[in-house]
Amino acid sequence: MANRRTTISGSIRSAGTSQVEEKAAPRRRASPPKPAAEPAASTGMTVSEDARRAMIAQAAYLRAERRGFAPGGELEDWMAAEAEVDALLRAGNSGTPQ
Repeated sequence: MANRRTTISGSIRSAGTSQVEEKAAPRRRASPPKPAAEPAASTGMTVSEDARRAMIAQAAYLRAERRGFAPGGELEDWMAAEAEVDALLRAGNSGTPQ
């Protein structure tokens, strides 16, 4: 019967083919850092700066799409999208229509 040698936790152990393999302890993964959140309104709703920027980018893209991606209106699209997203975030989940 052939034996194999494995290193587990710094010690050498022999494991025969008839022995049950030892399971290594599960490794703990470090939790990812939480994004900084900023208050969006007095309703207690918070949105990270990255999420806000993604919302603005999507709204600006949709505005550019509606105008046929004609060059020259990118800044206006971004500014209008930023105002739109900020207004939506200020309104929060209060249920008031815009």
